[in-house]
Amino acid sequence: FEWQQLKDVLQQSVYVAILAGGMSFLIAMREIDLSVGSMFGLTLIVSALLMSHGMNPWVAVLIGIVAGGGMGLLNAILVQAIAIPAIVATLATLSMFRGLALAISDGQQVVNVPTGHKFFTFFGGDAFGIPVSVWVMVILAIILTAVLRLTPYGYRVRSIGSNPEAATFSGISIPRVRVQTLVLVGILSGIAGMLGLAFFTSGDPNIGTGFELQAIAAAIIGGTPLRGGSATVVGAMFGAILLSVVTSGLTYFDVPVNWSQFATGAV
Repeated sequence: FEWQQLKDVLQQSVYVAILAGGMSFLIAMREIDLSVGSMFGLTLIVSALLMSHGMNPWVAVLIGIVAGGGMGLLNAILVQAIAIPAIVATLATLSMFRGLALAISDGQQVVNVPTGHKFFTFFGGDAFGIPVSVWVMVILAIILTAVLRLTPYGYRVRSIGSNPEAATFSGISIPRVRVQTLVLVGILSGIAGMLGLAFFTSGDPNIGTGFELQAIAAAIIGGTPLRGGSATVVGAMFGAILLSVVTSGLTYFDVPVNWSQFATGAV
């Protein structure tokens, strides 16, 4: 319960928590995006490469977030054009996006980024004793909860997951809402990627591997049912924090690291 230990747990959980917040929207629609970890990694690599080639970090960050939205849109186009479930389309793009991150970085870490820039010092630092990335997570939790609970879009998401036939009969366009949600998840992946870049101050093409399964697990542990129709963004983020607590606790009690994945699965 030392403060530094709690801060570390929160910091480690931020990226999966943001992905889980977006995943809760998809699960509420009875959909799943398996490419979020790869989108996280690719957006981080894209922005890191742009910064290493002299681009203004703020512009590179904006491009990274837009790239995340673009990847979400590509997922949506695949789902709509080929008429396949999102879980199948994103299984393909999981490999595509990860492969692209490895290709454009030559499989090497991108390290020559301007770590003294305000972007890194602010978003990689603390505010009022708490990591700025945690504050971003809290703000996103509030915004996404409001969107899910208080907007027509959120109502449509929950309606589709509750009863797709009734939603269609009432005039809700399932394809349009699916596209909007996949793009939203892509944008959130981009935001998480930028926070990861600010904290790690380098780009690893393998970063984010496995985040998609952690995000799904976090959303379910947090109270978003796979049957669809309802979701809790805050619960999904707390689910991610719980998974981080498990990993940290195993280390604290000297449990061999090889048992970490087993323990996460058990939870």
